Amino acid sequence: MIEFSLPAEGTYLGRIWSPEAKGPCVVTIRGGDVLDITSRDAPTVRDICEMEDPAGFVRNADGTPVGKLAAIAGNKAGDLGIPHFLAPCDLQAIKACGVTFASSMVERVIEEKAAGDPARAQEIRARVGEVIGGSLRNIKAGSEEAAKVKAALIAEGLWSQYLEVGIGPDAEVFSKAQVLSSMGPNAEVGLHPISKWNNPEPEIVLAVSSTGSIVGASLGNDVNLRDVEGRSALLLGKAKDNNASCSIGPVIRLFDGGFSLDDVRGAELDLTVSGEDGFVLNGHSSMKEISRDPADLVSQTLGRHHQYPDGLMLFLGTLFAPTQDRDVAGEGFTHKIGDVVTISTRDLGSLTNTVRLSTECPEWTFGLAAFMRNLAARNLI
Repeated sequence: MIEFSLPAEGTYLGRIWSPEAKGPCVVTIRGGDVLDITSRDAPTVRDICEMEDPAGFVRNADGTPVGKLAAIAGNKAGDLGIPHFLAPCDLQAIKACGVTFASSMVERVIEEKAAGDPARAQEIRARVGEVIGGSLRNIKAGSEEAAKVKAALIAEGLWSQYLEVGIGPDAEVFSKAQVLSSMGPNAEVGLHPISKWNNPEPEIVLAVSSTGSIVGASLGNDVNLRDVEGRSALLLGKAKDNNASCSIGPVIRLFDGGFSLDDVRGAELDLTVSGEDGFVLNGHSSMKEISRDPADLVSQTLGRHHQYPDGLMLFLGTLFAPTQDRDVAGEGFTHKIGDVVTISTRDLGSLTNTVRLSTECPEWTFGLAAFMRNLAARNLI
């Protein structure tokens, strides 16, 4: 049985599947208990995130006990006969940012250009370093320093469309998944069967209101098909949005006196992939190395140029790029069916999922129409 963990303290907002309601309920966690706080005032997570003080509402909301967190957290996702946690968002759009860790992207491109020759890589790095002051780390996208890096990389024949969004003024923001389609903790996550080279992407996901207010954060796995996207950037939709290809959870930790955006900025993410073949991959991603501030990513996504009336969940990108060989020397890492992926941070707990093919994961059938009908039948709207 797989369980997820959460810090003992925090203001938590999530969703569970309720067999009695035959649909999702909004929940919070207090003292190890899961409480149903669904009401006509707040029938959805979206409604709470739109409030002036989401954390205050959740802390003071009346709730009906559902069970102990330790028990429900271990329940298998997808079994409609038992309560289990769902992705903690509902009506929000699911958006994601790519290439937000510019320093690692620059290094990877240099190493690729050097064709595995460390001496050649060092030579290129040194020449670029003459332009940018001897360091490729801590580059801030869109800055004068980034413009110098761009010029140096063009001179070296290293420029690419990925580096444009990595250190240029405009962030890459794409639609990761459809509303209500994200998987939650303990669920299966899906790989499109055409992919032969893929990996998890451990990320922090911001909960953002329709006004652009960042109200909390969660963990996410932006399941990535490296070969599909690598063939053409125009295949991004096929690479990113497939059945069960997005995971968010275990809950949203709302910003309050003990947790803020500064904690997100300083977060350290750990990743473990455990395969049925005995293979174990450990990875790490530090938000301190992000080249675009989370608040800037939100402002580039939502504003006068683009509105999200129900808010959004925004993946912030990852520093992690697995290169550890799994089977054959020099071929690096790719998923195998049955891999168990766990993403964790000190402040947000852990999110665990099991890898399957998208065609083998349960089909997504509970969409917006089913959700609205369910809420109406329960006299919540």
